[in-house]
Amino acid sequence: MTTLIPTAAPRPASLDAVLAYAWDAADFTATDAMEATGLTRTTAIDAMDALVELGLLRELPNAREAGSYRKGRPARRFELRDDAAVLVGVDAGHVHVTVVVTDLRSRPLATQRRTLELDRDDGATRRALILAAIDDALGTAHKDRADVLAVCIGVPAPVNSLGRSPRHPTGFWARMNPDLIDALAWAPLVRVDNDASLAAVAEGTIGAAAGCRDYIALLAGARLGAGVVVDGNVLRGAHGGVGEMVAFDHVEGVGSADGLGTRAAAWALAAVAGGELSPGGALAAVPPTELDGRAVLELAAHGDADARAVVERVGGVLARIVSVLGSMFDPERVVVSGAISAGVDEVVAAARRSLPTDLDLPAPELVISRLGADVVVTGAIAAASVMARDRALDFRTAAARG
Repeated sequence: MTTLIPTAAPRPASLDAVLAYAWDAADFTATDAMEATGLTRTTAIDAMDALVELGLLRELPNAREAGSYRKGRPARRFELRDDAAVLVGVDAGHVHVTVVVTDLRSRPLATQRRTLELDRDDGATRRALILAAIDDALGTAHKDRADVLAVCIGVPAPVNSLGRSPRHPTGFWARMNPDLIDALAWAPLVRVDNDASLAAVAEGTIGAAAGCRDYIALLAGARLGAGVVVDGNVLRGAHGGVGEMVAFDHVEGVGSADGLGTRAAAWALAAVAGGELSPGGALAAVPPTELDGRAVLELAAHGDADARAVVERVGGVLARIVSVLGSMFDPERVVVSGAISAGVDEVVAAARRSLPTDLDLPAPELVISRLGADVVVTGAIAAASVMARDRALDFRTAAARG
């Protein structure tokens, strides 16, 4: 078990420089650290020894002890103690909760998935289930709360800079974020954020927007949500409301914040009820109870004419959404993210064909995420890693000497 204890400040900048280098390096010597950081040999060695004392680096056997020493004085070698603490990322969705526990290098140690009972969807029950899922994931990784350095959790609600959500007319946002910032106060570093914003973090870190400074991650399965990145920064707003899509209720040709999957299912069911489908067609053969967005998208991908007609209509709506987002935020790229991305190729192709060519600003590039349903928890781990890198030196671990 790791015990994380706040350390005294201030500290030499050399510690931050060497730790930042060590976080991405394999084993290294003082010479390696000097070349990477520009520090003198004495300063680099002092920093490495201090980081060993803090439990964040470990000294490895030297070349003589490792059996590869030839002649001369063997160099001391070090590496990051990636087991000094763990990171926790959580996607606390409306229906599903996913928890991932990783080491300090973001390598997964355990994953826990839960499905929530919507008829018991009150804030207290949700909070307890989320905490239980975190504890179970930690247990699977043979860790507990005392081992955690940073937790990041994504929720389907706007979240302000303090980790709290504003009031919603139906109380939905309070149920999705039932004071989680307080419930997670046992962790040294905590971030509660909007799920689409964390999807944007994931896309910019290892996804379809890597290297891009102006982009939008569009979660578009059941409901629309957007993580907006401008000049390399995730936008939040006074109440965390940047990226909330309720404004589309008032946009002609869109009409609501319903996601792509929801629209595909609704329009397919309407076509069934209206007798508009081809007799004997694949779409007509799907029982109404099984006719969801994924089924429509799969049939379209296999060439069913009725499903393709629905998809073409959904693509037209996506084009309108992208056009509005483009005029509001001027992104270089819009990434369709989340579970829906696995089968949305036909919708995106239709949207590209429908994108207006007479916009005042160039239309954003429309691309599909390859991070799948775990995009939010991937972003949560990435955000937790940033917190850990920035503030690991604020804590002394149980691995520390003395």
